[in-house]
Amino acid sequence: MTHGSLAGHVLIAMPALADPNFSRTVTYLCEHTEYGALGVTVNRPLDMQLAEVLSQYGLASDNALIAGLPVYHGGPVQEDRGFVLHDAGCEYDATLRVDGHVSVTASRDIIESIAAGSGPPRVLVALGYAGWGPGQLEQELAENAWLHAPCEPDLLFATPVAQRWHRAAESLGVDIRLLGGGAGHA
Repeated sequence: MTHGSLAGHVLIAMPALADPNFSRTVTYLCEHTEYGALGVTVNRPLDMQLAEVLSQYGLASDNALIAGLPVYHGGPVQEDRGFVLHDAGCEYDATLRVDGHVSVTASRDIIESIAAGSGPPRVLVALGYAGWGPGQLEQELAENAWLHAPCEPDLLFATPVAQRWHRAAESLGVDIRLLGGGAGHA
């Protein structure tokens, strides 16, 4: 791609993408440079709540809403490492501000803050991430494996998980259910 970084965009898996790690996924791109890309899949909840992650840190939350937050499968790389997508403006030890709306943090201090009830107003906690080497994402885009769109924070934090794939495509004016399984080139 010659038009720059897609950080702050979502990758929307095309219906023909058969890789079980990414079939029907929406992946928020946290970083995209000439060295590769890193994203967090935002529509694959695990059978786990935040209380379980907190307990692994020796923490607990008295707030049932916080303890009951879903934890997502962020991708197939480093599935034992946590990543927290959150509203921008809150800074922690390992925070990367993706754009003016969303940041990602991968340090213990944000987990402690969330458990204490003083964390960012909106969070999405994921284990693992999706990664692409130099040129790999650009090649997959050229092969029509993904659509991409700028991401509105409400897609991450307010849209029901079962609707995220469709809503992400709809943000481009695309009804993804109508797209065929094959790719075409003009």
